[in-house]
This record gives sequence, C-alpha cells and structure tokens, in this order.
Amino acid sequence: MRSVSGRPGNGPGPYRYAAKRQQAILAALRATGQVNAADLAAEFGVTAETLRKDLIVLERQGLLRRVHGGALPVDDLTFEPDVAARTEYAEEKSRIARAALAHLERAGSVFLDAGSTTSRLAELLPADRELTVFTNTLTIALTVVAKPNVTVYTLGGRVRGPTLAEVDTWAARALREINVDIAFLGTNGISLTRGLTTPDPAEAAIKRLMLECARRTVLLADHSKVGMVSLCQHGALADVDVLITDTGLPGPDLAALRSAGLTVEQA
Repeated sequence: MRSVSGRPGNGPGPYRYAAKRQQAILAALRATGQVNAADLAAEFGVTAETLRKDLIVLERQGLLRRVHGGALPVDDLTFEPDVAARTEYAEEKSRIARAALAHLERAGSVFLDAGSTTSRLAELLPADRELTVFTNTLTIALTVVAKPNVTVYTLGGRVRGPTLAEVDTWAARALREINVDIAFLGTNGISLTRGLTTPDPAEAAIKRLMLECARRTVLLADHSKVGMVSLCQHGALADVDVLITDTGLPGPDLAALRSAGLTVEQA
C-alpha cells in the first residue's frame, strides 16, 4: 500500500494524531481532486469511524465537501449528484420523511419539492387522506398518483436531468398561480450566513417561488446539509417554518440554528 506521500504505509505512526491525518487528507484532495474514505482509513491505520470524524471536522471548517464514500473539494459549488445516486443517509432520510407526516393535515393541498427525502415522503403519504398534491418532479407524481383520494398536478416546464425537477418559465408561471397549505422542500445547503442554497440557478429560481406559494413551509434535510453552501441562494432561514433533520446533527449546530430563530425537529 502506498501512502499519500508516496511512501509505503506502516500503520498509524504519525497518523494517530488527528491534525496529521487531516493535513494528509487535504494534501491528497489537492493532488487528486477527490479522496476515498475507506482507502484513507486503511492507509492511516484507523477505523472508518475515526476517518469519518476527520472528514466531518474538515467539512465544518469549510475545507472539503463530504460525499458518499469520501470527499470532494469544497470549491466545487456546482457539484450535484443525480437523485438516483443519493443513497447516503438513507435511514436518516426515511426517519425525516416519517416525521414530516405529523405536519400533514387530514385534507388539503401539499407541495412536494424535488429530492431524495421528499421522494421518500411521497412514498409514505397515507392513502386515506383527501389531498391535492402539487410537485415539480415527474417521479414523485408517478408515486403519488397511484394513491386513492389524491389528486396530482405537475408544474410543467423543462426537466433537469440530475434532479428530474421541472424548471423555467412554465414551472414558474404555475407556481405564481397556486396557493398551497403546506410545502415540503429540499435543499443542498443550510448556512447561518448564506441561508438555503442549491447548485443550479434555474432550480433556485423555482425554489424561491415555492417558498412564496405555501402557507407553511417544512424543510426536509439530513444533517450533512447543515453548514454547506452551494452556488445559488434560494431562501433565508426565516423563510422556513420548520426544519426536520436527523439526530446526527451536532449539538452546537443545532443550538446555532435555533438561536437564529429556526424551529428544528430531529427524527
């Protein structure tokens, strides 16, 4: 096995110190443009959990972006995995979706944004509710339309490949003409200073209108989104009535969000 410096790895050595590991992680990231968590853990002679904590520390410092299986440079603000490839934190997303059901009325109108967590919520929508569901995502529409007592509308517009979200003029026109009781929304980043952000300008424009058309807004986001900043802002923390996240959110981050006035529920 070769180390990040090109020398054979011989167990923990200097890598028993977190600062040394983190320096090596950043050096490897600069050299290759990506790092694999399992490979680094083996090279450093540490557990996968120890390496994961190193990546979390570096991510909170704004020095890298964690992705499933490793990390990418933080300056890649346009990075956007396909929805179908977003398999990380699957259990957390399911818990968040189940918790979101508590905010659903017995009847009324609902908006479901594009995203892996909102897609899970679409699967869990109860069949005994008289609901009118609006969505900008064809896959969510196909999931919900099979449920009895649910009427489904899509926005129309151009369909983006990575998220399967409908965007541009047609979608914007539809959003300006509807008013829903509650919107369940997604995001790529949640920041105390930069608010809610997403990589694509067209999708950001549609997400802004989603915030405006709903009487109540519930943001569904796993803990990895907190502290992240992407290319385009689509809302402020004050635009959200409730954030539902998972229990992986560290205490200081939870306290900071609540101090900023955001209601946070953990599932």
